[in-house]
Amino acid sequence: MAGKTKPRNYGFLEKFNYYIPGVADIFILLALLLAGSLLGNLVTLGFAAVLGQEAGMEYGMLVAYPLMFIPPMMYASIKSRNNSYVKPGLLLDSSHFSPLGGALCALFAILSTLGAAFCSDAILSVMPEMPQWLEETLRNMTEGGNFLINFLMVSIFAPFFEEWLCRGMVLRGLLGNKVKPAWAIVISALFFALIHLNPWQAVPAFLLGCLFGYVYYKTGSLKLTMLMHFTNNTFSLVMSNVDAFKDVESWLDVLPGPRYWVIFTACILMIVLIIRAYARIPLAGEKGNMDPVNALFDE
Repeated sequence: MAGKTKPRNYGFLEKFNYYIPGVADIFILLALLLAGSLLGNLVTLGFAAVLGQEAGMEYGMLVAYPLMFIPPMMYASIKSRNNSYVKPGLLLDSSHFSPLGGALCALFAILSTLGAAFCSDAILSVMPEMPQWLEETLRNMTEGGNFLINFLMVSIFAPFFEEWLCRGMVLRGLLGNKVKPAWAIVISALFFALIHLNPWQAVPAFLLGCLFGYVYYKTGSLKLTMLMHFTNNTFSLVMSNVDAFKDVESWLDVLPGPRYWVIFTACILMIVLIIRAYARIPLAGEKGNMDPVNALFDE
């Protein structure tokens, strides 16, 4: 039997190329994520007992957050390794950027993310007021404590692990199992919203998830959706640490009257134009632009 030359993915992501989750598997991944979350909470409590409440919560979360993704990652890695001997796979990260090019795709990804984040603010402004305990919890993740720890949590860990799960596993799995692209994108966005566990984060997460999903469908690029996620989270983190914006609950507080809606309209127009630009990227097939990778050996 002749060995095959496999397309290269990033080393870590290669572990999951041959696992293409179906609908039932997505529920298994969610259950494992919840189990990891419970494990992470125990670790945080342990840190709090040793270091004290404030320091323990801060440093405990730094360990607990990635820890909650370990059970689903271990499961996916084992399934992928077993499948690699008998089934073809799909790369988690491909690079279908033509005819736009990688640099322009990245620029469009950043701009569309910022535009969508601004537009989601209009929906949040008409929602009921966030409970104080939740507002304080979210504020502590961005304003309180050590900025470097907050940056690692919000801007590095969240984009990497959540994109691995929501686009690399859920969306890629749905597309790989021939779910219609529109439904696959919406379902993966709903999953993305669900794991945020509260409506005030879930609403913008769903809107951004639809945008991230479309970009992944057209480019196959997980690193591009990680960039989009990083852009959104880092912008929020930076703005929350600027004194002039710390007490701002909505952009309507900063841009009252017609100026807000002019910018809102401009953002919508920009997003539409960017989506049309991504639409120019030709699709390799009904699964989107995720590159196939063959099993280890020919028969």
